[in-house]
Amino acid sequence: MFTTESRLVYRQPLPSDLQRLLEIFGDPQTNQFNPAGPLANVDAAQRLLDQWLQQWAAEGYGWWAIALREAPQFIIGFGGIAPLNYLTERRVNLGYRFAVQAWGQGYATEVARDALALAFETLGLPEVFGLVRPDHAASIRVLEKIGMQPFGLLDDVPGRAPSRVFRICHPTTAHA
Repeated sequence: MFTTESRLVYRQPLPSDLQRLLEIFGDPQTNQFNPAGPLANVDAAQRLLDQWLQQWAAEGYGWWAIALREAPQFIIGFGGIAPLNYLTERRVNLGYRFAVQAWGQGYATEVARDALALAFETLGLPEVFGLVRPDHAASIRVLEKIGMQPFGLLDDVPGRAPSRVFRICHPTTAHA
């Protein structure tokens, strides 16, 4: 389990998280800005969970199961950093999805900051990207709040406006 000084606790997803994953990723409200829409059924949720578990096995990190420190057994969302294909280019991507009941409480900003700490302080990654639909103002604010800068556009949804790409580079310290 990855712990910080935040209100949240993080752990690797488990096979037993399948139902909660389906509840969160299958909710139309949590997919308002997802062109693919909500997960349709338990098989789709199982495929996503299997992908995450393979990611953890291959890389040693990936999306976390997220809970409140005072209720660590109840998952309120999933998120963190994981490699993602930006069409033909593979990048470390920051992402998150929370149950509707967890919205508006600053958890996305908290998980984003903690994910960057993992990326830069623990893993020593050179950069992290964020991919967001252009009309998703709340997520754009989160990315800007954590210091990500606009990096470009990605035409990843045919027939729709391109997604916005944000990036933050590993902070470097100049030595005198």
